[in-house]
Amino acid sequence: MTTAQLYEQLNDVDHSREKRVQYTQLILDNPSLIDNLLDILFMVDDRLSCRAGWVLEFACKKNLILVFPYIDKFTSKIHLVHLDSAVRPVAKICEYLAEKINISENSTLNFLFSKQHKERIISVCFDYMITNEKVATKAYAMSTLYALGKEFPWIHPELAVILERDYLSQSAAYKARARKILKQINGKK
Repeated sequence: MTTAQLYEQLNDVDHSREKRVQYTQLILDNPSLIDNLLDILFMVDDRLSCRAGWVLEFACKKNLILVFPYIDKFTSKIHLVHLDSAVRPVAKICEYLAEKINISENSTLNFLFSKQHKERIISVCFDYMITNEKVATKAYAMSTLYALGKEFPWIHPELAVILERDYLSQSAAYKARARKILKQINGKK
């Protein structure tokens, strides 16, 4: 299936879980389509970019390993994604990646997920934290930064400063996640 054909297929994807699962299965059955899905995700001004993000997030939740052959492409362009409905799944995928690497002793995964890839994710997650992103995106970014902060110790103090600074002006959901992350950071000291 070409990128253009997948693009046409994504017209059928909507907010329903059923449609997202249906197209996720298409990707899981044909992992090479992830490259095409990323091409569509990075059409950052196109409304179908969001749908590609939704499907990619679901596919990564089911089998994160499938994205690793495309990790360089993913991490080199995530900073370009700006539509709210596409940013949220990108942030969630970053969280999946950070948590998977954090708990994995698999040297192949650690080799594939290089320092440069991690630094790109760290950069975009800090951007999410200091810009006017929605709370879900910020929550995923907090968790990602916390997980990667175990490898990059400078992250935790910087993240704590942002969480403490923004705490009073944010929503209840933000505050709940911030409390959890701050507790984890402070419990580590």
